[in-house]
Amino acid sequence: MRNCIEITSLEAPELEAYGTLTEAQLRNRLEPEKGLFIAESPKVISVALDAGLEPVSLLCERKHIEGDARSIIERCPEDMPVYTGSRELLAQLTGYTLTRGVLCAMRRPVMPSPEEVCKGARRIVVLHGVCDTTNIGAIFRSAAALGMDAVLLTRDSCDPLNRRAVRVSMGSVFLVPWTWIDPLRPSLKGRELERVRNMGFTTAAMALRHDNISIDDPKLKATERLALIMGTEGDGLPEAVIDAADFVVKIPMHHGVDSLNVGNAAAIAFWELRGATYRI
Repeated sequence: MRNCIEITSLEAPELEAYGTLTEAQLRNRLEPEKGLFIAESPKVISVALDAGLEPVSLLCERKHIEGDARSIIERCPEDMPVYTGSRELLAQLTGYTLTRGVLCAMRRPVMPSPEEVCKGARRIVVLHGVCDTTNIGAIFRSAAALGMDAVLLTRDSCDPLNRRAVRVSMGSVFLVPWTWIDPLRPSLKGRELERVRNMGFTTAAMALRHDNISIDDPKLKATERLALIMGTEGDGLPEAVIDAADFVVKIPMHHGVDSLNVGNAAAIAFWELRGATYRI
């Protein structure tokens, strides 16, 4: 018999991960080994389990124990708690109606070094200060679908394991290797880009500048190992970062439009720069 626990009080400390803890508290920076994240919906939870991530507990409506959540529960440890209650009660706990009625608290993985993540990679993206959860989720989904091998994020970017980012990505944050790097601040004068370059990558910064080349320039696709650097929509990349890159790249625009949302721009760039070995 599974360890199903009927919720009788929303104040129970074991439910904090689903209701009262903020994203920052879930990350638990002081004790990373205790950090958690929340995966939502059976499909996303399944992708996380396939990737080897560790479930800690499950929260679902009663009707889903033998319905949408059944296959998830069967894959989890026998003694893992499965908290359950009515849709109305769970909405009070989480603050919103659950998508297909299932949430899973999971252990945050230990973050590898950039060198580990990029070993053997041919196409990576470096995200500088991209802090919108929807954009992060969309970028990861495109990265997984369009053949990017890894994602590096500066520490001032949004956490890919943020609940909304995970949901928008449809679990793609579990499919593409990623990790953190130090911010690409102008004062660093491209130091982190040197780290990327020392791993064997040619760097290409996406920016609107007079010395840029088009995203479909043959030199880019012919590059054996390429790191695409993307910044926020508002401020873009610091000039020092752009100066330190090997190429400055743009997507040609029409009708007076100067740029695209970073999520849309990423999808176009990933497809165009996927490399000659990409298979459909």
